[in-house]
Amino acid sequence: MTTPQFFRRMHELSEQGEAFVVCTMLTSMGHAPQEPGAKALITSAGLAEGTVGGGKLENRAILEARRILEHPDQQRSPTICDWDLQKDIGMSCGGRATLLFEVFGAKAWNITVFGAGHVAQALCRVLLPLNCRLTCVDTRQDWIERLPEGPYFTRHTVDDMAAFATDLAPGTFCAVITMGHGTDLPVLKVLLARDDLPFVGSIGSKVKARAIKADLARAGLDPEHIQRLHCPIGLDLGSRLPEEIAISITAQLLLARDTPGVSISRSAGKISTSG
Repeated sequence: MTTPQFFRRMHELSEQGEAFVVCTMLTSMGHAPQEPGAKALITSAGLAEGTVGGGKLENRAILEARRILEHPDQQRSPTICDWDLQKDIGMSCGGRATLLFEVFGAKAWNITVFGAGHVAQALCRVLLPLNCRLTCVDTRQDWIERLPEGPYFTRHTVDDMAAFATDLAPGTFCAVITMGHGTDLPVLKVLLARDDLPFVGSIGSKVKARAIKADLARAGLDPEHIQRLHCPIGLDLGSRLPEEIAISITAQLLLARDTPGVSISRSAGKISTSG
């Protein structure tokens, strides 16, 4: 029987922005340790609430749930596992169990915005409702505090944005929209030196783009890495209003996410506003 505490725990994890799996026993035969309908709530740390019977079956369920949580982009749909308790689980008693695994709160799309100025403020508000895990960093606490809150939105006031860039998770999409060229450049040096970030974009004009790429070359970055920079960031649409720039950047991020390996560039450099 699923207790009220089980659903309270689900709510707590959702509010905290933590991904989790609900494992439900659909059918059981023979000596399965629980009846159909039994549920276990599993996070990357292990069993958080409930049970599907304990022992070897539950251990196997926890391993399967962790595997799903490690690859949320591949496991957005529910997964059903049908296991023979002797052959598949290693239990001495005979029987069979069919379990349903449903993942919740998994945000496979990581986006980090460097800078919290006018454009970044608008961009974060556009991205916030999307199925992404969003982070915004800046050295200015007052600007960070102006950002809205959200369960999958992390705001950081940092001393060094370039240092923060070194610890980004692989696969993160990055928008560099800081106070200007001097603060963009150290961050871009770190981001473009990596080969595990699918998108790195920076706000600015075509003139600024040429200056940034020249400075990156003088810093010794690989020319192929420099060519990965999207500057000016955003599609060639809309005006210079921060809200419209934010929409154009979001559109480019969506295209980059959904068409990996396809070059996405602008035909004109309308975006020249700083962060």
